[in-house]
Amino acid sequence: MIPARTRIKICGLTREQDVAAAAEAGADAVGFVLYAKSPRAVTLERAAALARGLPPYVTPVCLLVNATEEAARAVGEALPQAVLQFHGDETPEQCRAAGRPYLRAVRMAEGVDLLDFAARFTDAQGLLLDAFVDGYGGGGKVFDWSLIPPHVPLPVVLSGGLSPANVTDGVLRLRPSAVDVSSGVEAGKGVKDAGLIRRFCEAVREADARINDAGA
Repeated sequence: MIPARTRIKICGLTREQDVAAAAEAGADAVGFVLYAKSPRAVTLERAAALARGLPPYVTPVCLLVNATEEAARAVGEALPQAVLQFHGDETPEQCRAAGRPYLRAVRMAEGVDLLDFAARFTDAQGLLLDAFVDGYGGGGKVFDWSLIPPHVPLPVVLSGGLSPANVTDGVLRLRPSAVDVSSGVEAGKGVKDAGLIRRFCEAVREADARINDAGA
């Protein structure tokens, strides 16, 4: 039996020290928001500069919202190791056009058919589940986890209002492939707290350990 290991993504990074804190805490990926209307937005040039400080095996993820194909392709040129995260109203064809590995965000609410998303975006590396609010992004809100069907045929990345206080429960209940946090480890918008990042990662590993112990 392969031991459980939930992947961790720390999103909305804007500072070198926060990138370093995420890597030191054991994050598997870090997210850069390339959406100008976000309070955590960075330019592509800034994202590329921040990504240069990443150690091996920590993946940069670039969040896009209804970006043009040219803009998406530019990300791949500036950050060839990056995964794209489409967080708007992109079609499967638009996600594939960039020719890059990608995650498809799903804004979860009553009536959202997650299995239909999985059937349409079959080549996505995973579905990132966030809360449905006005605009794009979860705004630090937890959605109703019971909306997630029991057998999603793509990896699930749990997002939306996660924090060190609730992520252990989320991993134990839902067994996602990965978890994604932004506001839950912040001292202010776009300014991360190294202690909260560390506690978030520790809480995920605690959940993994409990899962592995239960299966022993």
